[in-house]
Amino acid sequence: MLTVLGAAIGAYRFKDAIDAVNTDHQFGNGDTVTLRLEPGSEKTIWVKYPGPSPGPKCDITGPEAPGPTDPGIDVFLTQDETWMPLYTVDVPRAGDYKVTCSSQAISRYAIGDPGGLVALAGWLMLAVFLPTLGIGIGAVTILVTAIRRRRHRKRLLAERYGSGGGYPAHPGLGSGGGR
Repeated sequence: MLTVLGAAIGAYRFKDAIDAVNTDHQFGNGDTVTLRLEPGSEKTIWVKYPGPSPGPKCDITGPEAPGPTDPGIDVFLTQDETWMPLYTVDVPRAGDYKVTCSSQAISRYAIGDPGGLVALAGWLMLAVFLPTLGIGIGAVTILVTAIRRRRHRKRLLAERYGSGGGYPAHPGLGSGGGR
């Protein structure tokens, strides 16, 4: 059961990590994108920029001022691009929100879900740990069962043939040698 759960978590989170950034709908510095956001449906603004420069900034406006938060360290890789999470946005009220981002470098932005490769690595550790735990529990169960059966068998043999150290007496051999 734990092996199946680990495989399911691994596959589900791998799919999430692959689809984390919507690179098909990129926008550039100064472009405004409108997003329909719902409370609890956290979105991340991802950025691809060429290196050291003053960091990109985004302005988010909508029905209620959402507070963009730091998404932490993560990364999303495509064949030839590296995307970094810039902000995570969770809105208090459903509605259309406008996002405008800019930086001093030529940057590209995309909206996506939280969780790139670093988040995937954490989930994959859990996905590997669960089957390992299941195999360990199964091995201990087999070992304990084997030991208990062996002791039980010895006890039954001792009861059946007397307390002769657990070994059965040879039938047909009497005390006189049997000849």
